[in-house]
Amino acid sequence: MLAFIRHNFRWIAGGFALTYFSSLGQTYFISASVSEWQAAFGLSHGQFGRLYMFATLASALCLPIVGRLVDLVPPHRMTALVASVLAGAALLAGYASSLPVLVIAVFVLRLFGQGMMTHIALTTTGRWFVAERGRAVSLVVLGHQGGEATIPLAFAALTIAYGYRAGWIAAAVALLVIGLPFAYWCYRRPRVPHGQLSTEKMTSPEVRSWTRREVLGDPIFWILLTGVLAPAFIGTTIFYHQNYLTALNSWPPQLFASSLLVMALTTVGFALLVGAAVDRFGATSVLPFFLLPLSAACFALAYSGPQITLFVVMVLLGISYGISSTLFGSLWPEIYGLANLGAVRSITVAAAVLATAAGPGLTGTLIDRGVGLPTQMIFFGLYCLLAAGGMTIASVSLRRRLRLGEQ
Repeated sequence: MLAFIRHNFRWIAGGFALTYFSSLGQTYFISASVSEWQAAFGLSHGQFGRLYMFATLASALCLPIVGRLVDLVPPHRMTALVASVLAGAALLAGYASSLPVLVIAVFVLRLFGQGMMTHIALTTTGRWFVAERGRAVSLVVLGHQGGEATIPLAFAALTIAYGYRAGWIAAAVALLVIGLPFAYWCYRRPRVPHGQLSTEKMTSPEVRSWTRREVLGDPIFWILLTGVLAPAFIGTTIFYHQNYLTALNSWPPQLFASSLLVMALTTVGFALLVGAAVDRFGATSVLPFFLLPLSAACFALAYSGPQITLFVVMVLLGISYGISSTLFGSLWPEIYGLANLGAVRSITVAAAVLATAAGPGLTGTLIDRGVGLPTQMIFFGLYCLLAAGGMTIASVSLRRRLRLGEQ
């Protein structure tokens, strides 16, 4: 592993930087300011949740269009454009003077943060690595866990000392001064495999590059989406309602931020393990398992419990996230090829963003109407079990397809 990192440092580090700074558009970061925005504009849980849903939904609709640019524009130039716009959106979010301005800021944060920063990193990594794609993706996605473990705590410290606007300013400055120049330098030179080109060609089966239209016509793709959507929908719901959950269970306010570190560490460990498993057995072999710990996390949250309950939930979320983050970074190029990978991944990213859009809006509305989040979690857990069955069917079908060469 160390030799692999040493030989491929700039490309792994560039992807890590992009996923790390995608935190600015992730729900766990944006939700830290929800209370201030609700107070400033007089919004309930459901009202702000619906605004957040519409802004995220709009970003998801734009992703298939903007995401396709990754197939056409060099990665370092896309990085410069996306990071600059994201930093501007962070400043706009911190100083939003009206509700429409805030909605625009959230829309841009979601599109260029959660959407495009991660999209560039995983699409580029999927193209530049073949035989060791699982290992490369498992390292790149650790940026998400790095962001979860450090950025909310830093933001909370700045908010307590100087107010939430100072946190948004610091985030924008860090992205412009550190993240953008570093990622640009890393991606400015495309990767050429170091002495392993022939090995990659020999060990990787020839996969025809599907067009986006062909992928949309593949029934297995839609089955896979039921699995892709679950972590995005459920995870966003949990992160968004962190204040609600801590108050409901009488947990200390700082407990949630501390538990994110546990989730991040668990995710790191399982991402690395699954990266090695994907390289050895293929991404399709992992499909049936990644939703099972997520289902257990939902059932755990369905019942009030002591503080340790939250840490158990975060461990289970970390296992599921560790598997899924590496899995879906490796799966799409493995089954649909490389030539149109940006266009294909833009669909899946848009679907995931749609799920994150629906989570806060739908669950917040149900809370306003008297359906508590613990009750909702029971149904989410059951959905995960059903979707896991679908992933098993998809895994068998895909392995048969790859074995027979029906590309």
